[in-house]
Amino acid sequence: MTIFPLYAKLEVGGDIMDELTIKPVAYIKNAYKEKFGVPRQSGLAPSVKSVIELCEGYRDENIIRGIEQYSHLWLVWGFSQNNGQWSPTVRPPKLGGNKRVGVFATRSPFRPNGLGLSVVRLREVIKNNGISLVVSGADLADNTPIYDIKPYLPYVDCVDGAIGGFSDEHKDDFYEVDFSPCVKNDLSDEQMNALTEVLSLDPRPSYQDDESRVYGLSFADFQVKFRYENKKIYVTEITGDKN
Repeated sequence: MTIFPLYAKLEVGGDIMDELTIKPVAYIKNAYKEKFGVPRQSGLAPSVKSVIELCEGYRDENIIRGIEQYSHLWLVWGFSQNNGQWSPTVRPPKLGGNKRVGVFATRSPFRPNGLGLSVVRLREVIKNNGISLVVSGADLADNTPIYDIKPYLPYVDCVDGAIGGFSDEHKDDFYEVDFSPCVKNDLSDEQMNALTEVLSLDPRPSYQDDESRVYGLSFADFQVKFRYENKKIYVTEITGDKN
């Protein structure tokens, strides 16, 4: 298992303290086998379940004592697929991929410190053969390192009247998804719901608008082919193990 340690210098009262090293406490396992197709925000694909597996050294039942009292959790995790690259400005997909804004005004992975923050729904706590948390709505790729887990507290974490900037204008950007008859009957209801939610978010790069192009998406143990036409996603082929 690959370890992704992060380092940061702490400055207190003008003095630089020793570097702080943070290491993964868990890794996530799910159907997002590659970066392409992962929802750009958490909670947008609630039918997709993930399993958070605690690392050796943290598999103590005391570490999660009381966690089942909470419906949602905060995950602090690492962007392990951006190779440590960052930029002071980025091009958010919701702005068409052309307009640049400051990286601190976005949730882009290309940050000075590659840390992500997501809210997930806690579905189940498993204590057999280690300790695992079953969650839904994650926006993390398979095998992403998680550095901390915190409870979501509605009375302080949900702010009435908060303004979401340019993202508020695109919060209802979902596309209709149509499956061709040759593939629709091969999927279970659970797989259909999960894949529909993922594709409805339109995983294509924002700068691509070629309706003749066929895109490929790895999801769980199968490969999905789809195309875009008239603001609609058409699934044309699914191969692999769908059982």
